[in-house]
Amino acid sequence: MKTRNFKLNNPFMLRNILALVGCLLLTAVLSAQGDEPRPPMPFSDPNNQGGWVLNPEVSDEFDGSELDTTKWFIEGQDGRYYIWKGRAPAQFAPHNVIVEDGKLKLRTQWEPDYPFDQGGYSESGSDPYGAFEGQPLPVTTAGVVTKKRFLNGYMEVRSKAGHAAITAAFWAIGYEQELDVYEQMGAPKIDGSILSNSVRTAVHDWSPPAVRPTQAFGYDEKNLPYRTSDDFHVYGAEWGEDYLKIYRDGRLTYHVTQDELGTDWVLNNPMEIWLDSEAFSWLGLPHAAELPVDFEIDYVRVWQKPDDNLLDRAFYGFEGPILYQDKPRPLDLVPESSVPNEYQKFWLLDTASAKYLSIIEGEYATGVNSLEFRGLEKNETLTVDKVVALSPEGAVDLPAGEYTLSVKVWLDQGRAPETLHLGLEDPEVVIPVPLEGIERRKWVELEKCFRKTTPSSAADQFRIEIRQSSLPDLRPARLLIDDIRIRPVE
Repeated sequence: MKTRNFKLNNPFMLRNILALVGCLLLTAVLSAQGDEPRPPMPFSDPNNQGGWVLNPEVSDEFDGSELDTTKWFIEGQDGRYYIWKGRAPAQFAPHNVIVEDGKLKLRTQWEPDYPFDQGGYSESGSDPYGAFEGQPLPVTTAGVVTKKRFLNGYMEVRSKAGHAAITAAFWAIGYEQELDVYEQMGAPKIDGSILSNSVRTAVHDWSPPAVRPTQAFGYDEKNLPYRTSDDFHVYGAEWGEDYLKIYRDGRLTYHVTQDELGTDWVLNNPMEIWLDSEAFSWLGLPHAAELPVDFEIDYVRVWQKPDDNLLDRAFYGFEGPILYQDKPRPLDLVPESSVPNEYQKFWLLDTASAKYLSIIEGEYATGVNSLEFRGLEKNETLTVDKVVALSPEGAVDLPAGEYTLSVKVWLDQGRAPETLHLGLEDPEVVIPVPLEGIERRKWVELEKCFRKTTPSSAADQFRIEIRQSSLPDLRPARLLIDDIRIRPVE
């Protein structure tokens, strides 16, 4: 395992400077007790004041001889591509993914004999891959993607761009969102949005209609005291529930909050990490004499903070689908897709319930969405016994035990429903949440304790129910629901 970046936090090394003999004795004692070396900490928080915990499923030290394909999808391996084949004229080629010297190297090469896909890429015009403006340009690159997604955390790489007109990119995508932690280019041929001594960070909104330009916010750090292809540097992004911080070599360079952005804040769902190199024709293209070059990554590390919430926070905050990450991710799953499949599923509303319940944007406790019960119009009555929002099967997995359920509600002025009925399906647990007397036109968090005597089945679901018997006789007020959480009672 690499030890760089956390030497100063290792007490054995510090003691070695002061007293070598004492250190050896202490190390021998600790080794006998089975003590482990301290894991690496974020370069921006070496003393771990944030309480970070490394997530090994989306972290990699690249210490082996080949890429760990239990963690990574390699674009083009076995002829399989996820979402796209690269930005034409350059095409992803799996043989350009190399692990050696403790690093991941994404190579860009000039390969006239490579069998380029003749379909091309729509954003790059009518040329097929391997050609530009009717002339051959046989450039191959590489791209890899984590197989798992994660929600919030601190992601960090130590990397160096290749010295050519080809990008080095560290980015992430999820449902309706994209975070480009950086786009770099070691030697662009045209002055433009990316310079050899700049870092571009951007966030894109892929909610439909996903019409370019999709950029929602971001920044450009220019006039760096180095070219990004000169040497390795550490780049990090701290992605919180309502903020984003960007770091370079441990120094904060950009900070933005949801409070500043409102509904332009789109980073609300789990994301996967991408590392790739692309051809940006508007910044110039490489030629044979300038290749091969490598985009080198020393490590990828993702840390998160412990959370005792047992529900998927994005899904139960009505931001997007729940993910079944034990199922294969569809190769055509673009960020703007709201089509349910085995990998992603959405809240279920029958026809009668959909008349009164809907997920809306712009009114929320957190994120940008909430579930709305729209209330009833003058002289209107609820035509069914109850309206229900139901999670997909398997969206709840709780052992037997005692729990605290919390939910945030917003009640407009008017006559309140008496009770909001929440609960579980298999086995059935009904959790009535009284609404009478709560403050109006304000997000209020309500809590209820409940007990499960048997664990969830594989088909367990979460139910949100508004019953006709709980509504006032005349015109019940509009109700919003957000941030449903379940925590164990200690």
